[in-house]
Amino acid sequence: MPLTFQLDPPPTPTLHDGILTLWTDVSNTGGAVGFVPPVTSEEIRPELVKHLVALAEGRQRLLVGFDEETRPAAVAFLSFNTHRLMTHWVWLYTVMVHPTHQGRGYGRALLRAAETAARGFEGIEAIRLGCRGGEGLEHFYATCGYKEVGRVPGAVRVAPDDHRDDITMLLPLT
Repeated sequence: MPLTFQLDPPPTPTLHDGILTLWTDVSNTGGAVGFVPPVTSEEIRPELVKHLVALAEGRQRLLVGFDEETRPAAVAFLSFNTHRLMTHWVWLYTVMVHPTHQGRGYGRALLRAAETAARGFEGIEAIRLGCRGGEGLEHFYATCGYKEVGRVPGAVRVAPDDHRDDITMLLPLT
């Protein structure tokens, strides 16, 4: 069953808890969303709060894909640039699909929904995202139309002896 995507759903404790559970589950199955397993929801909560503050301040928008039980099954945050020379593109952050829903095309659907949302933002000409090397994510994003535009070797330290590339991808909208 396909997900139902909603841009900026009403902020409720249930939604916030659902995103926190999603983020924890994705992280603990090896998802490259800012943490390394094992991680608890209490370790992730401060990062979620940062996103929620940015949403409340209008610096970010939230895209959620709800499953048939109206639980968050896919999430991405679209962040506006505040630098006056870079307001023509947005960052796509914390892109994730719940592990039980992976392999069904929901990641592609999430990226299409993010593209549709960004096209609706006045003056936005591109989407940028960063991904962790060593996971094959850059190949997935490339199949969705993104192009690699930058790479910093070894910039992400997932363990003392495990450094990954920080890869920047770009999707032009014009």
